[in-house]
Amino acid sequence: MSKNICYIIGAGTNYGLDFAVTDSDYVIAADGGLDHIHKQGIIADLCIGDFDSATGKPTGEVITLDRDKDYTDTFEAIRKGMELGYECFHIYCGTGGRFDHTFANIQALGFLSRNGKQGYLVGHDYVVTAVAGGGISFDAGCRGVISVFSFSDKASGVCLKGLRYDLDDYCLASTLPIGVSNEFTGARSTISVDDGTLVVIFPRECLSRAVQI
Repeated sequence: MSKNICYIIGAGTNYGLDFAVTDSDYVIAADGGLDHIHKQGIIADLCIGDFDSATGKPTGEVITLDRDKDYTDTFEAIRKGMELGYECFHIYCGTGGRFDHTFANIQALGFLSRNGKQGYLVGHDYVVTAVAGGGISFDAGCRGVISVFSFSDKASGVCLKGLRYDLDDYCLASTLPIGVSNEFTGARSTISVDDGTLVVIFPRECLSRAVQI
């Protein structure tokens, strides 16, 4: 995953900020994410939010949002990153807290994928991503459970290759969780969809092996 990355740190549970920032990457602290980065000595390029959940004071470039707003602080951070031209987003501390915020972050992944961007929501031991009208591949060596769900009403032309249970030109429905608990085999694997949006959940240690195509 060599693309320039916009890292967004939210106010959810901190399961580890184990990423290395390059000069071309961008770090956004979304509200309470400010406290998480302060504890690990990470410097944000931008702090954004209404700061109702942050105990520390934002420094550097700051965008203060009204508490009465339509979107979450994390989603506003995503929109800012897109405005700056970033196409790949890694969201940390976006799970483990309120489930409605976790679900909102998964919806944000769908928003990114439908706008031709890539988003990865990094949880405790898993990563969630969305794929719309394209695919994602994993290098050989991945192990563990991978699940694939339809995020749109229907996702057609779904193909799973290199996994324990493969599919070819299948139509997944959002109300039937047939794609839960598939498995990596150690071989290179690919998941693709012709029409619709998929949500893919895979082990956190496989993030560096994932490439959207």
